[in-house]
Amino acid sequence: MSIAETLAAKPRHEPMRIAGRKVEAEGVIEVRYPYTDEVIGTVPAGSAAHAREAFEIAAAYQPTLTRYDRQKILFRAAEILEARKAEISDVITLELGISKKDSFYEVGRCYDVLTLAGQMAIQDDGQIFSCDVTPQGKARKIFTTREPLTAISAITPFNHPLNMVAHKVAPSIATNNCIVCKPTELTPMTALLLADVLYEAGLPPEMYSVVTGWPQDIGEEMITNPHAELITFTGGVPVGKMIAEKAGYRRTVLELGGNDPLIVCDDLSEAELDKAAELAVAGATKNSGQRCTAVKRILVQEKVHEAFVPLVLEKAKRIKFGDPMDPETDLGTVVHEKAAKTFEARVYDAAEKGAEVLYDPGRNGAVLPPIVVDRVPHESELVMEETFGPVIPIVRVSSDDTEVMRISNSTAFGLSSGVCTNRLDRMTAYIKGLNVGTVNIWEVPGYRIEMSPFGGIKDSGLGYKEGVQEAMKSYTNIKTYSLPWPA
Repeated sequence: MSIAETLAAKPRHEPMRIAGRKVEAEGVIEVRYPYTDEVIGTVPAGSAAHAREAFEIAAAYQPTLTRYDRQKILFRAAEILEARKAEISDVITLELGISKKDSFYEVGRCYDVLTLAGQMAIQDDGQIFSCDVTPQGKARKIFTTREPLTAISAITPFNHPLNMVAHKVAPSIATNNCIVCKPTELTPMTALLLADVLYEAGLPPEMYSVVTGWPQDIGEEMITNPHAELITFTGGVPVGKMIAEKAGYRRTVLELGGNDPLIVCDDLSEAELDKAAELAVAGATKNSGQRCTAVKRILVQEKVHEAFVPLVLEKAKRIKFGDPMDPETDLGTVVHEKAAKTFEARVYDAAEKGAEVLYDPGRNGAVLPPIVVDRVPHESELVMEETFGPVIPIVRVSSDDTEVMRISNSTAFGLSSGVCTNRLDRMTAYIKGLNVGTVNIWEVPGYRIEMSPFGGIKDSGLGYKEGVQEAMKSYTNIKTYSLPWPA
């Protein structure tokens, strides 16, 4: 019997992992399969006291892992993950509702994060400055070294229940830090499985704890605990801004929402328009559209609009949606039926304002199909807000690139973007003119590797970056020291 069949027949209970110990609480939180709304698991409804205990253990522990030790643990964890990918993919699909194709991809991305962090762990991160370089200089050298923090607080979202946790935990291991993670109550089980993988790989359990609970019971402790020198959060804008207010005098890395455009310029051939349509549909629907970097708006210049729209429609109609556990399914569910209803309502609100719904096979519970909407007014909620589902909204814009950039920049967000053009002058103009953290030419807004810097501006974040390399910098203090040195 597969894990999917097992959990459907008998929900699995997963305790918290506090420094390797399995810890219970008085109450439990139900985890539901969005496709059927069945309970497939439970986790403890932990309290502030559980988070406090985890932070106290983390702060008291002094890691002694060498760089080689850290690399070995991260590489070994990646190997275990690969060996268990079918099981872990099942759990991701069951608690989030994304297709098996998408959940296998999620496991693959986590593998990349672990192995890249392992590669970075053995690189020396110090610098050397000669001091005899000015008239006031001396025959000395200044050296830098990076030291871990007391403890790190990580708060993670539902849409990437494995990879988003790995993006916070792997850099912590690589820098010899201790971290406490609180995954969302919607998809907590995958994070607990990852903890087991890391313990099995040899990570000292004091270096990683996972606590579960309702935000109102445990959230404030994750933000205000005195041992937490840094709070790393991925999630929605209101919670991110609340964390920024409550965190006080401590570091925060806030990766918030996005409203990412794919801009289709009018210098493209028919074959190139087809390629742009492929990017648009894949970018809007992968992971059920539940990515902060998903294509949320397709800005198409008027000269190519009429040729582009049928290409999008054709590709959207080829997407197989429905049962997430069916290996042939391309698009599963969004996180729950309430979200699906919200996004569906935004589509038809836009239609009342003049948009044309070209394809909508009909919502079924949390299954939201790839809805194609043309001539969307850019002021409509569908594209001004972050619609976190597989809607494909096409906005007709003028051939004036400056005006297109103005429209693109007119939302509160500034995370990522994609631009389809063949002209170098346009590429450079959009790279300079778009107020976002990332501009990808001939790629979806979300394209990156797990090591490259990632993050946004405006309501998408404070500008501090994620990605393995940047996270490792954020997770350390720089100490300088100097020594006499012959000139």
